[in-house]
Amino acid sequence: MTSQTIIHSAFEQGKGIFRLAPNWVPRSFCIPGRRIKLHPDDYYSLGGERGGIDERWFSSTTPADNGPLTAPNEGLSSIVFADGTRVKQVLFRDAVTELKDGLIGSRIWDKYQSWPMYSKFFDNKKALPFHIHHRDEHARLTNQLGKPEAYYFPPQVNNYGGDFPYTFFGLEPGTTRDDLRRCLEDFSRGDNRITDISKAYRLKPGTGWDVPPGVLHAPGSLCTYEPQKASDVFSMFQSLTGDDVIPEDLLWRNTPDNHLNDIDFLLDIIDWETNIDPRFMEHRFMIPIPVRQIQEMENEDYRENWVCYKSDAFSAKELMVYPGRTVTIKENGAYGLIMMQGHGTMGVWNIETPTMIRFGQLTFDEFFVSEQAAKNGVVIINPSESDPIVMLKHFGPGNPDLSV
Repeated sequence: MTSQTIIHSAFEQGKGIFRLAPNWVPRSFCIPGRRIKLHPDDYYSLGGERGGIDERWFSSTTPADNGPLTAPNEGLSSIVFADGTRVKQVLFRDAVTELKDGLIGSRIWDKYQSWPMYSKFFDNKKALPFHIHHRDEHARLTNQLGKPEAYYFPPQVNNYGGDFPYTFFGLEPGTTRDDLRRCLEDFSRGDNRITDISKAYRLKPGTGWDVPPGVLHAPGSLCTYEPQKASDVFSMFQSLTGDDVIPEDLLWRNTPDNHLNDIDFLLDIIDWETNIDPRFMEHRFMIPIPVRQIQEMENEDYRENWVCYKSDAFSAKELMVYPGRTVTIKENGAYGLIMMQGHGTMGVWNIETPTMIRFGQLTFDEFFVSEQAAKNGVVIINPSESDPIVMLKHFGPGNPDLSV
């Protein structure tokens, strides 16, 4: 079968809903928090030199950038087609290119000619170094896109908080360009103490944060669901995190050759107004917001909240279907989803939330719903007498249903 045949057969098989394969990504500078359901023996399946697997990417058409050892197609999601005992996989990116607006809708295809976001689980035992994602005008200098992102901390994967469940965001009001310059000049001299001029916020499961590009941040050690723009651009500004030394090449990562060792270029990446905002928490913190009146949803046997809603580049919902109930959920845009709790059926698919996954194992916990299938309505049946179905749904830019 050709890849085109597999794509169309899988699309027909799922009635407009693709089943996706788990997409594991290692990071050499991270220690897995072991909350993303991989088998305990499999967190270093790609070898110690690659680092531990602490991320799982969803609905991704974005390749991971993990340096010279990055494997082909690392970070790219795949659709799964099963024909009897034969199982085939094709890149989700190729399915988007083949089906175009028939998959993601004309609103997104006509503007982007791609699926321009992805989501992931980020599961680090420690805090990440203080770093930044470039804005578009700086990212395009290395042929990339700027990267807004958002965080939601699902209770189902946060049975413990890791080593440091606090995130440093932004800079203290009154911080100057010269204050930050001194920290960057000290990068190679040991601890550059950059978080002395920032502020840490305690993280709480069931809440989240919005992180525009150009905002400095050091994500804490909760397991995080992260919708984001389709980009993997960043620069590490912190030289020492705990006892971990950050290589200086990560400071200059995604810097064009003509600006290497140019600290002014790094300072220009920063969105100063947002970083020193004295009301940063008020403007960037997110608590779940009901999609509709709560009683209306309760009467229809489900509850759904917006969990990421402050960026125009993406949005995300958390859907709960109550035990023993059947619901039909309609959306006006295509979306990916990951199961967090429960089991049942969704359209023609069996859906389930695995407790443990072997590296390379296929699952029935991740899907992508085409725009037309979303508009027609997806029927979800929860046969359990006690356990709700809970899923997280990630949408592309300009969601027409987002009115928060």
